[in-house]
Amino acid sequence: MTVLDTAVGGPELVQQRRLVTEVPGPRSRELSARRADALPAGLASGAPIYAAAAGGGVIVDVDGNSFIDLGSGIAVTTVGNAAPAVVARAADQLSRYTHTCFLATPYEPYIAVAEVLNRLAPGTHEKRTALFNTGSEAVENSVKYAREATKRPAVVVFDHAFHGRSLLTMTMTAKNQPYKHGFGPFAPEVYRAPMAYPYRWPSGPQNCAAEAFSFFTQLVDAQIGADAVACVVVEPIQGEGGFIVPAPGFLAMVADFCRERGILFVADEVQAGIARTGAWFASDHEGLVPDLLVTAKGLAGGMPLAAVTGRADIMDAAHPGGIGGTYSGNPVACAAALGVFEEIETHDLLRRAQEIGALMVRELGDIAAHNGVLGEVRGRGAMIAAELVVPGTRIPNRDAVAAISRHCLDNGVLTLTAGTFGNVLRFLPPLSITDDLLMDALGVVRDAFATL
Repeated sequence: MTVLDTAVGGPELVQQRRLVTEVPGPRSRELSARRADALPAGLASGAPIYAAAAGGGVIVDVDGNSFIDLGSGIAVTTVGNAAPAVVARAADQLSRYTHTCFLATPYEPYIAVAEVLNRLAPGTHEKRTALFNTGSEAVENSVKYAREATKRPAVVVFDHAFHGRSLLTMTMTAKNQPYKHGFGPFAPEVYRAPMAYPYRWPSGPQNCAAEAFSFFTQLVDAQIGADAVACVVVEPIQGEGGFIVPAPGFLAMVADFCRERGILFVADEVQAGIARTGAWFASDHEGLVPDLLVTAKGLAGGMPLAAVTGRADIMDAAHPGGIGGTYSGNPVACAAALGVFEEIETHDLLRRAQEIGALMVRELGDIAAHNGVLGEVRGRGAMIAAELVVPGTRIPNRDAVAAISRHCLDNGVLTLTAGTFGNVLRFLPPLSITDDLLMDALGVVRDAFATL
């Protein structure tokens, strides 16, 4: 029996790591050659394999190799690839109608998704939700809402942030290469404050929250002017920046400061939201109640859907016709999102994310105890990172990340990298992965560290 004999996709795939060809195999190499002729060079992929099926905790490539998935499509297939409730609801909607444009002829699935997000988002205040296609689009619209509601222009973001690839969100993103290099000039009225990054704070983690907050307040009050700031946009756990969990208390101080000065606090939960961290939103871990909350990625289980959920008075500030888009809140994507909510609640995936996180922290922590390359293990729930350094220092070690990633790929495990300095391994396994499969993957990771 081959890996593909049980199903063409979904969770029925045999849950095992299995290599039947070299990596990449001949069919993947053939597709790579076709790709080179058809696609632009700037459109890069992390792994040189091509998917044929996925489900549970594995991705099977076109050559029949079965890889353990520790990336979930960059936190998109959080509930598992081709999860049953997602597929069933999306397929049912697909058979009814694919599109009408909500701006022309509205439909119930859009409203149903908004109702769930309004219920789940932090805070007991009255809320509204608008749907979009991508995280970038939703972040950009959160700024539009904030500017209209406050009548102020400025936006404050943080070091190591990633908010998207559109003009405004690319400006808000911190890292130049590969996201911004050569694509300027950038949008005006975007300002950047230091992030409270405990592992790399110059005077040590014990001073991180207070000193970072002091720099932030000086920027807002002295350099910009608080009465010019519409919003502060922050990831409660920074994603592409390296899964940075801000120093305890820092975000709460920022939120309180914003409230005192009439500045809106926007939580970008594109990567960390929708059960990834063991709570519905990473904001919940900090007791934060954002004025606006942005979700995408895991929201619709692989279908393009994003959302801005916020205080009703802010969301109602934009004039009719000022917000929307042709595909925003597509009915099939909305149906898929309702399937995601069903999967999370039916299978208690918040608890499962916590279990996965505890297992990863335990295993990676043991690796760190025996290998000086692994400088820090951090994150929450099933969103865990390992920052790699030159042993005995905190100098970023990109070469080690590259070597470990390649070892994992060659041995049937798909990983992701991150970090401003390119020295972070990030782990985003689907919540449908079994403990046995995850332990197998982490064994390969352990072997990869040993080869260093």
